[in-house]
Amino acid sequence: MRSGPSPTARALRALEILQARPGVTADQLAAGLGVTERAARRYVGILREAGIPVESARGPHGGYRLGRGVRLPPVVFTQEQALGLVMAVLDGQPAAIDADDLVGSALSKVIRALPDSVGRQAAALRAYASAAPDRRSARPDPATTSALVAAVADRRRVLVTYRGDSGEEWDAEVDPWAVVVRHGRWYLLCHSHRAGAIRTYRVDRVRAVRQLPHGFTPPDDLDPVAALEENLGTGWKYPTRVVFHAPWEEVTPWIRPPMGRLEPDGDRCVLVGSTRNPTMYAQEWLAVVPFDFSVVEDPELRAAVATVAARFSAALSPSPPETRPGSRPVRAAPPR
Repeated sequence: MRSGPSPTARALRALEILQARPGVTADQLAAGLGVTERAARRYVGILREAGIPVESARGPHGGYRLGRGVRLPPVVFTQEQALGLVMAVLDGQPAAIDADDLVGSALSKVIRALPDSVGRQAAALRAYASAAPDRRSARPDPATTSALVAAVADRRRVLVTYRGDSGEEWDAEVDPWAVVVRHGRWYLLCHSHRAGAIRTYRVDRVRAVRQLPHGFTPPDDLDPVAALEENLGTGWKYPTRVVFHAPWEEVTPWIRPPMGRLEPDGDRCVLVGSTRNPTMYAQEWLAVVPFDFSVVEDPELRAAVATVAARFSAALSPSPPETRPGSRPVRAAPPR
């Protein structure tokens, strides 16, 4: 009995690899098919015999790619791929359960195009799953997002019209380094020529994008996610400086990058950053760190921490005696 994929299945898999990875080399194609390089070239020959133009180029930048005008077969999903796709869509866009939603209507088309056996499972998952929306998420305009991603890919400077927290709008020329999705929000990581520094803009607050003729070169060692996380903790209105009375290696797992930069200081460590919302910084970030700390600056953060401390202290105070409407409170008898 034969085992493993049939030659026909491997040929279709070779077509799928060529479609997904233009310029794939013979050894890479062989690895993807689980065969030798000689066998991989044979499958390329089978595709050519079937009338599918597969071009090849020699040299360090050579490889196989599909020729122009090739008509590819419909996309085919396994059941696991189809269900994973539906789950990912619902996880990122809970409103896609509704067929009238923009993403939901696109998902409906994908499900209808699936083979019946797979489509039934995907449709059932969508129909009977429930998704709770993330209250902090913000969905940007797809056209705006696409324009920014195109500028990132083309390495072209853009002029963006941005609306800040206060509702004020302004224009800024920026070099778009990357578009980063973080906790349900989309951010543009860029170099702002107006500020002369790295900036992060929420894409849902970008009102207009116009690509400019100027090109740019992003940093060679750019890690978009790390750079975004670090930048989210700098440049805000209120500076923060918090001393933790514990070693750096114990505190660092509890510090999120937007909180600032944690620096060792002997048997203590110091968190230096900034925030635009001292109340949130105190009650959502500092309150969950399980180590003693002292707030060195600024006055707004000290006041926010004092408010949180007073609220927690009040939670441990004796409750006032309950009274019925129209009755007088009952006083406890003094000890004799």
